[in-house]
Amino acid sequence: MSSLSGTAVTVVGGGFGGLSAACYLADAGADVRVLEKNDHVGGRASQLEAEGFRFDMGPSWYLMPDVFERFFAYFGREPSDFYDLEPLDPHYRIFFKDGDRLDVTGDHEEMRDLFESYEPGAGEAFDDYLETSESHYETAMNKFVYEDRSRLRDWIDLDVLTAAPVGLQLIGSMQGHVEDYFEHPKLQQIMQYTLVFLGGSPKNTPALYNMMSHVDFNLGVYYPEGGIYSVVDGLVELGTDLGVTYETSAEVDEITRRKDGFLVQTKAGDVSHPDRVVVNADYAHAERELLPDHERQYDDDYWDDRTYAPSAFLMYLGVEGDVEPLEHHTLVLPTDWEPHFDDIFEEPDWPDDPAYYLCVPSKTDDTVAPDGHSNLFALVPVAPGLHDGEAIREEYREKILADIAENTGVDLRDRIVYEKQFAVSDFGERYNATEGTALGLAHTLRQTALLRPNNRSSAVDGLYFTGSFTTPGIGVPMCLISGEHTAQALIDDAQ
Repeated sequence: MSSLSGTAVTVVGGGFGGLSAACYLADAGADVRVLEKNDHVGGRASQLEAEGFRFDMGPSWYLMPDVFERFFAYFGREPSDFYDLEPLDPHYRIFFKDGDRLDVTGDHEEMRDLFESYEPGAGEAFDDYLETSESHYETAMNKFVYEDRSRLRDWIDLDVLTAAPVGLQLIGSMQGHVEDYFEHPKLQQIMQYTLVFLGGSPKNTPALYNMMSHVDFNLGVYYPEGGIYSVVDGLVELGTDLGVTYETSAEVDEITRRKDGFLVQTKAGDVSHPDRVVVNADYAHAERELLPDHERQYDDDYWDDRTYAPSAFLMYLGVEGDVEPLEHHTLVLPTDWEPHFDDIFEEPDWPDDPAYYLCVPSKTDDTVAPDGHSNLFALVPVAPGLHDGEAIREEYREKILADIAENTGVDLRDRIVYEKQFAVSDFGERYNATEGTALGLAHTLRQTALLRPNNRSSAVDGLYFTGSFTTPGIGVPMCLISGEHTAQALIDDAQ
């Protein structure tokens, strides 16, 4: 990246996309100021500390370690300069609601035998599936993810044409792709659970995302000591070394283009005039609430027509005693999860028989809970935009705690010493999240690659966007890469 010496850049929002862009821009010589609405940076990767417990409130899976290594290597550093990683074994445990239980590990032969035990021939199919997944991962990352192809012209070149087999995977669904390899519904679920983290369902997510199985089985699942917020701290430390300044409790309520640069104003009345602006806040919120109408790229009909990733019903629980047999990462799945996805994407409602995720970081890290206690959160994906008043929250709380007891054998109800809930309206209030989405725009066929909103404003010169609404998409690793793309776009335009 080339020099931006003397260029003042304000980054609105301190999520991973904004923190990443800030580092790249500062390294290129820009004067970078990050303005964050909340009292800590991190965006959805925020942290809750209370009564001796410490919870990651958002992302809790450290996947795609190669992306983090690549990010820090750009600055001559490595992840271990900022945090230590603990490999998880097993990667996660699954409780099916018919009483079946299994562990997913990084042992290929063990997993091959597990798949074969469910379906004759599934062991060989597992080999073939992972081979395809690895190939798609390497091609997609090198030619479609690390290379910013957010405009149509970026797809009309030899590199893309030679990667046509991966590109063609965009036209099919994950469900159809997985069915080509496995008939057993449980095996299909194992290969598709990561879609929840991409904000999609097996029916509406492109088959290209089969590459996530390579991430899952081959690259490993890790835990950064102290939690995901340790990674946030690492980015802030790096940014500080590069000269980035961070201001929290500084919610921006206006961004306007001026003859020379921009006007950026906070709710507290602070006004600044940077040369360039990078928006890491919710894209739709920024367009609708922060920009004047004539500086918007998309109208209300566009945003109303988007498919938003799920929101979530979350319970952060401090619990007396241990919570065996839960693992650090545990999934509880109905044998038929299609009704749950229908309740998210087809007929929005609180799911009757939910699939959900339990995280117990105290299994790995004894600093996140007091002695003799467990740190646990439960996450149920739910439709964005649902009403989540006190009555339905209390009803759902009882439902999930009973479901955990019935299907894992862990009854938490008489052992909870600390509890906080977080749901749809909280995402809207805390993060200005459209429809209360927990993630951003879902990775549907019509919202993948260049069909996502661009990271370079088409309406205002010098205005850029980064994060989970734009390319390459949802997830901490993708937001790190998004920050790089956005910074590079700004630098290219400054030449």
